[in-house]
Amino acid sequence: MELSSDSNSGGSIEDKPPSDEPVGAGPSESPMLGSPTPPTAWGGYRWLTPGDVNAFFGLMLDNLTGLFLVVILLSGFGFPTDFAISALIPGTALGVLIGDLAFVYFAFRLAKKKQSSDVTAMPLGLDTPSVFGISLLILGPSFVQGVDTLGLSPEAAARRTWHIGIWCIVMSGLLKLAMAPATNWVRRVIPRAGLLGSLAAIALALISFFPLTEILAQSLPGFLALSIVLTTLIARIPLPKNIPGTLGALIVAGLVYYLMCGLGIEGYHFPTISEIEWLPTAWMEATSGSWLGAFADALPYLPIALPFAIATVVGGIDCTESAAAAGDDYHTPTVVGVEAVATLLAGLCGGVIQTTPYIGHPAYKAMGGRAGYTLGTALVIGSAGLLGYFTFLNDVIPKPAVLPILVFIGLEITAQSFSATPKRHYAAVAIACLPALASLVFNFCDRILSDPALGRAGLSLADLSPPFQEAFGVITMLASGFILTSLLWAWGLAAAIDRRLRVAGGVYLACGLFTLVGLMHSPLQGNRLFVPFGPDSWGELVLGGEYQERVFEFAAGYAVVGVLFLIWDRFVDTTTIAGDHE
Repeated sequence: MELSSDSNSGGSIEDKPPSDEPVGAGPSESPMLGSPTPPTAWGGYRWLTPGDVNAFFGLMLDNLTGLFLVVILLSGFGFPTDFAISALIPGTALGVLIGDLAFVYFAFRLAKKKQSSDVTAMPLGLDTPSVFGISLLILGPSFVQGVDTLGLSPEAAARRTWHIGIWCIVMSGLLKLAMAPATNWVRRVIPRAGLLGSLAAIALALISFFPLTEILAQSLPGFLALSIVLTTLIARIPLPKNIPGTLGALIVAGLVYYLMCGLGIEGYHFPTISEIEWLPTAWMEATSGSWLGAFADALPYLPIALPFAIATVVGGIDCTESAAAAGDDYHTPTVVGVEAVATLLAGLCGGVIQTTPYIGHPAYKAMGGRAGYTLGTALVIGSAGLLGYFTFLNDVIPKPAVLPILVFIGLEITAQSFSATPKRHYAAVAIACLPALASLVFNFCDRILSDPALGRAGLSLADLSPPFQEAFGVITMLASGFILTSLLWAWGLAAAIDRRLRVAGGVYLACGLFTLVGLMHSPLQGNRLFVPFGPDSWGELVLGGEYQERVFEFAAGYAVVGVLFLIWDRFVDTTTIAGDHE
């Protein structure tokens, strides 16, 4: 989601300033955002204004941080950094370039239709929940699986992982393209508590928490950058001269970081500048279709990737409505279609992270941004990935200076998940966070259990106490496919709150079916899909006997609850909604 100058993926935005905001600090006069360009008589579209500078730094730095994160998160799994920069990053950046250029075009078209210069382009960029979700739940685990389980070399495992990522992003693009004409139907069927609740889960467990380890590893510049970002973007207290909070944090924290490097403070070192591979070509291998044979490897990961795609579709709907409320009435299926095509083309060119419209169009409009800020972001992000100088930026920009943007994003997504949801559904949003917390616990426990030190000591999970093994088994199943679990749990509870027990029953019956094939609660390594029964010739596709009892009990639990709700529905008064207050 995007709000103010930073954030990412779908949700909605409240366009009104808070009630305690000073007079004169409304959407068109915000002291933080600066004064927008006043409307002028139509004489051609004034697509570049001083306000585009403020807006550019917010949108560009957010996208640049997303690219940094892909490399940082994957390096934590041992993924070769040079391979990531030459193969994964260019296609990912290309998706941003294509999507933002398309939105610039539609801004010009809308300005001509309205005969007005007061038109702001829709912002688009990398989907931050996908950056974390795809990196931590798909790319990283598949690389580890390739090295540890399949015995591949790091280079071969990285290439296999890349092909899996391409399949996930291509399928996400196709799904979004298919859903674009039916965007309003999707919004009617699934309550916001389900779709935004699963985003809140990702925001808390992944987006806000994980960057803190990088930020606080160098705590002095980290705390400085974090305080500036949160104070300017959440407390809405501007920096002098209306310097964008993201840019101010980068300058102040960056100077402090390099000062401490110069003073020789332990833990601070001047960066080693890598040799830049100008015009990297590794990504072009994807255009030959070399990844097509990896579908079987990618299939178990699609249940993780596709809910992210669905969430951006709903986010695209919300972002378009938000833009319309600010005076720019874009066509919703077109907006979602643009992000779908950008995602699909990124995947076909080797990209591994989907794009999405960013929320916060009214804030960019209040800054005075028109189309220049979107065009600038497209050119900088696209050229950084395709020309190769992203390597230099990755080396010289201190991570504690830019990662606080992601803490803001996580907090904003969480807050908006509640504010955009009816008050009676707050508990449904909250329950969506529980499976994500299980994923967080599993991630750290799995890192400990897979640490080489335990292997050298001859210890494994089997050597630990039975109660811990049992608890870890439950955590593993709850964490597996947690995004889909979060969505369905929140949907079921929201339906029950609205006294629609028949719908809730259907949701829980679906949960039972998904559990039987591993879409949810897979106990297998890598969250692999399976069939509950089958001949021995099917090999690992059939669920092993040691897992069957727990999986069947999970599925039976969902089935019993589903049937219970279907029966219960016959005795419920549906003329009122319990707790119906906003």
